[in-house]
Amino acid sequence: MPLKNLFLLDADVVYLNHGSFGATPRPVFEVYQEWQTRLEHQPVLFLGRELSGYMKYARHSLGAYLNANSDDLVYVPNATTGVNIIARSLNLSPGDEILTTDHEYGACERTWQFICQKTGASLIKQKIALPVQDEQEMIAQLWQGITERTRLIFISHISSPTALTFPVNKICARARQEGILTLIDGAHAPGQIPVDLQDIEADFYTGNCHKWMMAPKGSAFLFVRQERQHLVEPLVVSWGWQAEPTFSTGSQFLDYLQTWGTCDPAASLSVPAAIQFQEDYHWDEIRQECHAMVRDAVDQMTVFTGMENIYPQAGSFYHQMAAMPLPDHVDVFHFKEYLYNEARIEIPCYLWEGRPYARISVQGYNTSQDIQFFLKTAKRYITKVK
Repeated sequence: MPLKNLFLLDADVVYLNHGSFGATPRPVFEVYQEWQTRLEHQPVLFLGRELSGYMKYARHSLGAYLNANSDDLVYVPNATTGVNIIARSLNLSPGDEILTTDHEYGACERTWQFICQKTGASLIKQKIALPVQDEQEMIAQLWQGITERTRLIFISHISSPTALTFPVNKICARARQEGILTLIDGAHAPGQIPVDLQDIEADFYTGNCHKWMMAPKGSAFLFVRQERQHLVEPLVVSWGWQAEPTFSTGSQFLDYLQTWGTCDPAASLSVPAAIQFQEDYHWDEIRQECHAMVRDAVDQMTVFTGMENIYPQAGSFYHQMAAMPLPDHVDVFHFKEYLYNEARIEIPCYLWEGRPYARISVQGYNTSQDIQFFLKTAKRYITKVK
């Protein structure tokens, strides 16, 4: 059975944008709906007496997947929420600096701009030049932005606009030696590459389960090293703050962030099913096949356009998602509309640092025919508007 039949995606659309919102397999979506039904059957029993145990199991499953202590993990609606929790918890002062790169996700960049306006701290955007040469050069460029005022490094594990994989374990190790906190935005990492939080050793790591892990929308996590948990404040003050002993989980970190009042926890509770789906369908092999299709698309597009490949040929700098530079004469907004309106191809096209790009995402439901159809359509458009 073709893998696409396991998803609810519109059969008439060539969906090459898993990186933006992902897609949930039918078996996982059915588990999600089962959780919602159980909640509605007896809401007081479910939310008031059973939910804590269900969440504990869901955290345990995720912790095993990420090689992390489950009590150091909490579910949040999305990675942007995780970034906001940490950004609002840090006691920043005028003169403090947050070091980031020019490859970060716009919503998170806005979070830091907002926090810096309120506190008087500064957001330092360090340029990481393309094409990338190697990991050491990436780290050297990042460290050009380090000063004695740097409080925290905020960096993506896999960048949204450029799909570039950063060597976060080496960055975190060096930062730790220099007494600098680290927050890793792993929105695109879990499910696309193996994530070992014990190996990375970030102070804070937030990631999505509803992208490459293929869990339902609204499932993500925040990991905080145990020795940093005292820094974390509740983003929403609710029953978990100064929790009564009979209500407390025994962890201030979990109390603060797991109890936000009434919400639908079904997406988070479905994460174990998403992890099981990957195991059942040997997703490590699927990822390799997807990477091969992405590599083929990047190679063919760069040959056609004459644009430079932003990734080195050797190394693991991209995986199931890649950014492809487009010629300067391409109007990316019109190009995106053309792809969808004329060929029903869903793919993001955008300007990054003033240059036009298209970003391709390939998941198990995609085929080489999808890739070739996109390339044929894109070439036709680029040739026509030249």
